[in-house]
Amino acid sequence: MPKIAIIGAGDVGTTIAYTLQISGIVTEIVLIDINQKLAQGQIMDMNHGLFFVPPVYLTAGNYSDCRSSDVIIITAGARQKTGESRMSLVERNATICRSIFDEIRPYNSTAVFLIATNPLDVITQVVIKHSDLPKHQVIGLGTVLDSARFRYIISQYCHVDARNVHAYVIGEHGDSEVILWSQVRIGGTPLKEFSKESTYACDPIDKESVTKDIRNSAYHIIEAKGATNYGVSLAVRRIVEAIIRDENSVLTVSTLLNGEYGLDDVCLSVPCIINRKGIKSIVETTLDQSEEKALEKSAEIISDTYMNIC
Repeated sequence: MPKIAIIGAGDVGTTIAYTLQISGIVTEIVLIDINQKLAQGQIMDMNHGLFFVPPVYLTAGNYSDCRSSDVIIITAGARQKTGESRMSLVERNATICRSIFDEIRPYNSTAVFLIATNPLDVITQVVIKHSDLPKHQVIGLGTVLDSARFRYIISQYCHVDARNVHAYVIGEHGDSEVILWSQVRIGGTPLKEFSKESTYACDPIDKESVTKDIRNSAYHIIEAKGATNYGVSLAVRRIVEAIIRDENSVLTVSTLLNGEYGLDDVCLSVPCIINRKGIKSIVETTLDQSEEKALEKSAEIISDTYMNIC
């Protein structure tokens, strides 16, 4: 039965554990943190609510408890402070994540590793290179949440259910992410055509403002409450669900590109097919010229940052 290990009992790791607890898609969750007392307290709190959720075994453990886990989620790392960019965390969190993988290695090298530590794309590449695991086995959370933010904002402008909006954000999970306006569809209809139809009452969309809102969402949330955790945990749940259920779902996760989109040896988010093995394949969607250039720039920023810590 599905077992999940979560490394890091801070806001993000604990909210992920809780979200998976109430999801009904896993049967065992182990929460691991250097602060064992914190992890134990979080698990005790969740265990007291087991009466209200589908059966799941919750425990606070150590790295040896990663054994037999189907998915290992790494959330541990220095927290992004108000006004601090994700990239500024890179050296501290790269060191932390290398150490974490070395602790896990003796107990489990067959799980799918899901990275949720910032700067997401650089840390994903750090883990892939340091672990020597097949790249399909290491997934960065990527722009799954960013794409959900995009869909939500479009749904508000066009007064439709966000689940009927198909829209993607690719590239860096950060300031250089690329908003794919050319690919937006509502109920299969291109946004440009949908917004022309007066019966749908779609409000005028300021693309520059929407792009800024998507890129700055995390900063606003961190400034207001110190961390982004609810949206992140739901995005993680969606990826875990696709893995555990062997769904072959298309999600914009961060992965190592080797020639796809004309890019090489860099981790960033693109649409990928996700199943029980992790990343089954990369989907190369059509980009317009401006999107291609923006993706190249995003890749350059990530690559330069990665090279600075190698």
